[in-house]
Amino acid sequence: MRLASGRDEPDRGDVHRKRGLTLGLLAQEAHFDEAFMASPDLRRAVRTGAAHLDRMAERLAAMERAGAVTDHRYAELLHEYEILGGYTLDQRVESALTGLGFTREEWAKPPSALSGGEQTRASLARLVIADPDLLLLDEPTNHLDLDALEWLEEHLRRRNGSLLVASHDRAFLDATVTRIWELRDRRLTTFRGDYSAYHRQRVERDLRTVKEVDTQAEQIAREKELVQRYRSHRKFSKMHEHEARLERLEADRRDVPKSTKKMAIPAVALLGGAGPSRSGEIVVRVEDLAVGYLPGRGAVAPDGSPANEPTQVARVPFLAAQRGERIGIVGPNGAGKTTLLRTIAGDLPPLDGTVRFGNAVQIGYLAQLRSAGIAGATVLDALLEAAPVTAGEARGYLARFLFRGDDAFKEVRLLSGGERSRLELALLGIQASNLLLLDEPTNHLDIPAREAIEAFMTGSPATLLVVSHDRRLLETVCEKLWVVGDGSAVAFDGGYREWRAAVASGWSIKGALEVEAARLRGGRASAGGALPAPYGGAPNGRGPRTPVAVAPAETRGGTASPTSGKKSGKKEKLSKEAYRRGKAAAEGELTRLGLRKNHLELALGDPSVQANFVELGRVTSELADIDVALAAAEDAWLELEERRP
Repeated sequence: MRLASGRDEPDRGDVHRKRGLTLGLLAQEAHFDEAFMASPDLRRAVRTGAAHLDRMAERLAAMERAGAVTDHRYAELLHEYEILGGYTLDQRVESALTGLGFTREEWAKPPSALSGGEQTRASLARLVIADPDLLLLDEPTNHLDLDALEWLEEHLRRRNGSLLVASHDRAFLDATVTRIWELRDRRLTTFRGDYSAYHRQRVERDLRTVKEVDTQAEQIAREKELVQRYRSHRKFSKMHEHEARLERLEADRRDVPKSTKKMAIPAVALLGGAGPSRSGEIVVRVEDLAVGYLPGRGAVAPDGSPANEPTQVARVPFLAAQRGERIGIVGPNGAGKTTLLRTIAGDLPPLDGTVRFGNAVQIGYLAQLRSAGIAGATVLDALLEAAPVTAGEARGYLARFLFRGDDAFKEVRLLSGGERSRLELALLGIQASNLLLLDEPTNHLDIPAREAIEAFMTGSPATLLVVSHDRRLLETVCEKLWVVGDGSAVAFDGGYREWRAAVASGWSIKGALEVEAARLRGGRASAGGALPAPYGGAPNGRGPRTPVAVAPAETRGGTASPTSGKKSGKKEKLSKEAYRRGKAAAEGELTRLGLRKNHLELALGDPSVQANFVELGRVTSELADIDVALAAAEDAWLELEERRP
């Protein structure tokens, strides 16, 4: 990337660039120029990317003051200014800032007051505004949340200029590129298509190469045998002929592709013994939980100074994870995803509400922000300090995380981001855990390591709570989401793609909370009269939580009241697809409520609950709410059957 941009010079060979080429580079370790950092606010800092348009506007203004508006040069300059988007510059600056996750309040901040990640995002916004002929991006998805990622992908798809991007985000590559350059074994190979197409082609090419190498080895062995045979028979003309063939084969000799060293996360913990115990059915449950920071633990006032009062980031009405569930925690940057996970892990105290764990829960926690290593402590030292094992056992275990040979003696404080992530994963796997709390586990890792983590998560029997912006990981691993935003959090019963489709169809955290509140009241949601549905998600994860059996917009062209059929005396028949989806949602709700009722009835018989007046009152109250919700769900199921196609 640096060679292509001209920041470095090659040791051998040449780099040729088109005459008049404009290019922009976003490096991983961004270096910001004086004009950017000296800008009085973020908006004007981003606008410096279009300094050429501002200069053109000044020239146009000067020509207008001089009365040269009839000059052909004025007309040409005006036309060029319009073609380059001068009249839409302000709108594009605001769109880039909003799309990359900056609030309007942040637009007024000077760049020097931003964090490193925010400065990198602002630099990316400036490059978007500059719109060079060639855009070079080195890991551009770092520091971006999911909304900003999708905005950037859409912008890159629309732009006309060329793009050269280095990234470990497979979903981003699939969305933005049409060709892959692979650097492997000190060679650069070109593949057509996106990342998924490249991956298929590379596997096929490697298999083909292995066969060709085997065939070539057989041919070389055959030619050597013939050379010896003709030499022994003193047929020198034939011998020289086969020597020439052998020489050509040796010159074109190919090697088997070197297999990439892959991280192999062990399924059994280093000190696992018989493995983690089986946890209770409900692994973790939070109720009316307020998460945030106490004074002196990261709380800040609106002016950026340390706060004297607790700072609440989000309040969570209710969330629960059942045994074996793999849940992704998603939401915008700053919404409180990490704060929620740290509170569940016990790293932060709750400001209010409760976090309850089920029976025999063993927690493993991978933090996003890791403390600096002790000066002089090596990778091997870090493991030996955490686990009572021999040096040989420790080195064998570390080798699975690609710390082989002298790598085990690297100082922790000098490790790269990817090496530090691998070490933290190794330390996480020392003790057996049946609840894993993982905060951005793929940060700084290359694609093979990410695939190794995905394989481990998919095969692990542990309950998973994962904060991640890696969409491929969310799609591959997580079957359910906790969505954090707008100062709250709700559960969504579906994967990442289903959630994004639901958001596009109007799903929101606020709407999900209203539906849940109506369900707990045992009534019907006010919006469109829709019946309450399972908490916070969509029927089978497809679209907003409006039961199709009651309000099938696809058959009526809008949302109907559940009582409208009774008032008119007619029951419109549903389409087969609407009936199938509605039936699945209704039966799922009945099953869920029935299971919850069984759990509550068992709790009523628990002596510890009976001896606790407050807990007994809570269980009794929730059981009454469940009975009302069950009656409503049964009514919805009956109404659905009346409208069966």
